[in-house]
Amino acid sequence: IVLGIVVIIHELGHYLAGRAFGAAAESFSVGFGKPVFERTDKRNTRWRLNWIPFGGFVKFVGENQTAADIDKVKQGPIGKAYMDLTVGQRSIVLLAGPLANFLLSIILFAILAFMVGEPVQKVTIAEFRDGPARTSGLQTGDTILAINESPIRNFADIRRKVSLATGDPLQFRVERDGVEVINTVTPERQAIDNGVGQQVCIGAIGVSMSAEPAGHVTYAPHQAIIEGGRQTGEAIALTGRMIARMATGREPLNQLSGPVGIGDITRRAVSNTLQVENIPWTTKLRAILLTLTQICAFVSVGIGLFNLLPFPVLDGGHLVFNAYEAVSGNVLPARIQELTLTFGAFVLLSVAVLVTASDILKTGIVESAGC
Repeated sequence: IVLGIVVIIHELGHYLAGRAFGAAAESFSVGFGKPVFERTDKRNTRWRLNWIPFGGFVKFVGENQTAADIDKVKQGPIGKAYMDLTVGQRSIVLLAGPLANFLLSIILFAILAFMVGEPVQKVTIAEFRDGPARTSGLQTGDTILAINESPIRNFADIRRKVSLATGDPLQFRVERDGVEVINTVTPERQAIDNGVGQQVCIGAIGVSMSAEPAGHVTYAPHQAIIEGGRQTGEAIALTGRMIARMATGREPLNQLSGPVGIGDITRRAVSNTLQVENIPWTTKLRAILLTLTQICAFVSVGIGLFNLLPFPVLDGGHLVFNAYEAVSGNVLPARIQELTLTFGAFVLLSVAVLVTASDILKTGIVESAGC
């Protein structure tokens, strides 16, 4: 359900932008494989619900999504061929999918901000485990005020700052006996529970923390929208940093999650909520819906940003083709498009296999060798 919502919104972004410029669409498909349900609208666009429920796509007439599409134009759908659009219009169509994902994230984060608000916590170091914090100068009882001068509102802020900082020195500003002290800690990669029972390899400093309630921030509707935008921007920055670190070899590819990993996270989150005793089922249902909303928001950011990578087959790769055409005045030669799209599909499939293997390890079905 989570993946379906995110993908449908992404593809609707492409579709609506294409329609705005008069492009003819061959099909709008949810899932892959043979259709379970199909109908053709008055513009001869096929709307399909397919058997394999992961992903989906919109296909415009004459659009070169894969190497097999080059120089093929389907007759029947009403409107312009995709390549008859200007390079600027095609670029807007490409950007519309990721932008729709970011808009969805803003809306979902805004809903969470309005309905739940945000806890304010006093986060204190409770004890030390194996890790770099032992020799950093930090002490038990220290209250964490800021990391790299970014204020800490709750425990989640600390995890976000530390998890993707393996090998990067972080300045912890803490309060100790009424005095502010600064200590530098360099996180190291450790196997950590991600909060729903999965063991993931992320940056950690080797401490246990206690989080005492210190207030609660609530948001009016207009404030919630602003907060939704802020959280989406923060998620984009965090995801972009993760991708950059993986591209430079500073983070392993197993930081990525695919359908198997996302499915396992949602399964665990729902299961953990259902197992809580002595609370009404309506409370459990509300908690599950809020959790799935948060997961959906983060997944939407991830898919939107991933599709902007300048890699063949992805939206970002086609934007590179468009940039070549805008600068040179000529469409990238068909042979080069064919080779790059074939190569891109192969690499993307290889990454998908690696990510799925990593996701299977995270589920605990197969024992992991550790970090």
